[in-house]
Amino acid sequence: MAQDKELRESIEVADEVAAAEDEAMVEANEAAEETVEDVAEAVDADEADADGADDEDYEDDEDDEYEETEDSLTYSNGVIEKIVAMATREVPHVLGMKGNLIHFVQETLGAKDLTKGVTVEVTDDNRVIVNISVIIEYGCYAPAIFEDVKARVTERLTEMTGLDVAGINLRIEDVVTLEAYNESKKKYVDSQKSEATE
Repeated sequence: MAQDKELRESIEVADEVAAAEDEAMVEANEAAEETVEDVAEAVDADEADADGADDEDYEDDEDDEYEETEDSLTYSNGVIEKIVAMATREVPHVLGMKGNLIHFVQETLGAKDLTKGVTVEVTDDNRVIVNISVIIEYGCYAPAIFEDVKARVTERLTEMTGLDVAGINLRIEDVVTLEAYNESKKKYVDSQKSEATE
């Protein structure tokens, strides 16, 4: 029994020590949490001060940038002319741009001067005046072709550049039958083939 009594006393002492340790641990954790919260608040305050200063500096830099530069989008006249020329070629009964029939056949088959027969002027208010010289198919109603060219060119320029078209001037340079055009095209292709084989 003496042993049981000693064992109970040891257990009680161990329980008291464990309770005291638990209590000390809880107090230490609470103190640590308070310290962490204090440190976090201090860090947040420092960051807020620093961010505020950085924001002010950034805003000042940003204001300076806007005062010094502006974003812009510009197009060379060559780009606008190329869009106009390609749009004009999409219109039925337009066989080619200014020039002779041989030149038209060459450009249809990949010649490089796509803007021949097109000039553009950009007005001060960023509107475009377009001058186009074309070869049309014989027997077709020129005013209808003119309306189709105006609609197509305006549509393409607006959708691709956002520019407004102030006016379109169409000059009919030549009229060619479809048969004559196809014959010239065939002759040109044949001559190119024979040159390539030599």
